[in-house]
Amino acid sequence: MPLSPEQVAEIAAARAQEAATLRPTVPELESMLYQAMPVLDHGFIRVIDYMGNDAAIVQAARVSYGRGTKKVSEDRGLIRYLMRHRHTTPFEMCEIKFHVKLPIFVARQWIRHRTASVNEISARYSILDKEYYIPAPGQLAAQSQNNRQGRGAVLEGEEAARVLAMLRDDAETNFAHYEEMLNVDDAGEPVDPARDGLARELARMDLTLNTYTQWYWKTDLHNLMHFLSLRADAHAQYEIRVYAEEMLKVLKAWVPATYEAFMDYRVGGAGLSAKDLAVVRRLIAGGTVTQEESGLSKREWGELMATLGRDA
Repeated sequence: MPLSPEQVAEIAAARAQEAATLRPTVPELESMLYQAMPVLDHGFIRVIDYMGNDAAIVQAARVSYGRGTKKVSEDRGLIRYLMRHRHTTPFEMCEIKFHVKLPIFVARQWIRHRTASVNEISARYSILDKEYYIPAPGQLAAQSQNNRQGRGAVLEGEEAARVLAMLRDDAETNFAHYEEMLNVDDAGEPVDPARDGLARELARMDLTLNTYTQWYWKTDLHNLMHFLSLRADAHAQYEIRVYAEEMLKVLKAWVPATYEAFMDYRVGGAGLSAKDLAVVRRLIAGGTVTQEESGLSKREWGELMATLGRDA
């Protein structure tokens, strides 16, 4: 369960509060505020706050006093133009803040995106909850033979059961040692009041990378879309991709016109090199071209043919 009854009550209390504001708001995103969107076995994302909307992007692009134009179609057209021609500054005028609960090894990937403001729970001051990520059987795969950072065939039978047991047993053992060193039980209460436990900043060393951590992550819309273009991609690691997929739902609710342009030009579109374009032009003209003639490597050629829906 990603949230305790106390946390659920806190979220309900936060959602019960209302405040008058003169700034533009987005009803679709307001309805999502504070609510936990479950991810993996114990994780979640929550929208904590945001600033701006589609109209704010248009306003910034035109440096106008108003909230865009009188016609939604004109605002949509401008947003698509900005996305198409990579004019990114207007998108930076919108910001959003998430509360994310995620395994430590996913957090170490995520933090590579250095364009956000991050504040993570500190195990120097807090005792982490006894929660760790155990993959679903369908996500337990062998190392890919042709991709050094990817997965291959799914493990099955006794081998899968053995790996799952090791992951679970190691996490249980390490967390038990963590609590023993701290001199606390599962509720965080002292086991032996007569003795001090090991310093938290030292005891945390024994935790496994599948232990859950939490942070507040604030970024602007431009950098959020860059994050999503990489992490919602089919080639991204599953455990971070599922977070990105939930964040795509937030993006759609928050800035629908921007979401549409983003999905068209960044997610569903394709970038072509000068050599790629030369090949496409020859094919359109009815000519033929081979990989050797194209000047492309075998990998580049294969990717281009896959983009065009042709056999390599």
